[in-house]
Amino acid sequence: MGHRVRARERRAVRADGAARLRARPIPAVAVAPAIVGGAVLVLPLLALLLRIDWAAVPAVLAAPETASALGLSLGTAALSTVCCLALGVPLAVVISRASGVWAALLRAIVTLPLVLPPLVGGLALLSLLGRGGALGEFFSGLGIQIPFTTGAVVIAQVFVSLPFLVIAVEGALRGIDPVFEEAASTLGASPSSVLFRITLPLVAPGLAAGTILCFTRSLGEFGATALFAGNAEGTTRTVPLAIYTAFNGAGVTQDMALTLSLVLIAVSIVALVLLHGRSAIRVAARSGA
Repeated sequence: MGHRVRARERRAVRADGAARLRARPIPAVAVAPAIVGGAVLVLPLLALLLRIDWAAVPAVLAAPETASALGLSLGTAALSTVCCLALGVPLAVVISRASGVWAALLRAIVTLPLVLPPLVGGLALLSLLGRGGALGEFFSGLGIQIPFTTGAVVIAQVFVSLPFLVIAVEGALRGIDPVFEEAASTLGASPSSVLFRITLPLVAPGLAAGTILCFTRSLGEFGATALFAGNAEGTTRTVPLAIYTAFNGAGVTQDMALTLSLVLIAVSIVALVLLHGRSAIRVAARSGA
């Protein structure tokens, strides 16, 4: 009972601190740059929406090329998200329990794909899994070709999306109160039982946020996929690659490119609404606790 009371008190303090931050006045000097910054983000998207021939959208969405790109993108993004969950959650647990140099090194490794140009990621994957790569020769000897296949699309998406999941979950793991895990261990629960029955339920909001970010990042992946998986219709041509192909005049109309862009924007907006909506609900619940 005492643990629960202390936990409620800590949540109340955090909620009160967040409310006080929101209540602070906005400095006048920040208003104009903020408006310009918002315009930089919003105006290009509005310009894109104005170029769309809305009457043609249903026909474009019904086209076989559109269905192929959308189906491939959604399928590979879902599969890569599952892979990221299977690999990223354990990695986040290890990083959250590490300390000192090891923790810093692991965080740097996880963050690296976020700061690298995606094309560099594609080149790195080719260097590892291409026919002349470090592991590619081994797989070629077994008759397995990984680059320029649908599997390569999933691998490229995992490479660029995994950091989003790891960072979100690791941050949530570091924010939980260890008293609950310690209490479960004292009562005889094994480390695995504590992980699945105590730790992961406590970080469920961070896990959900990381999953949403991971899926949307996979859905929008372009650079590493283009270099490592290629651009074959029905096999590796995802929505971003179909958009790029349209503006090179190679078999896809610009109406399709604009419509596919609209689909990506819509999916991203839905994902972000889900993400920030959950955050707003949690903050409101804590404020009322």
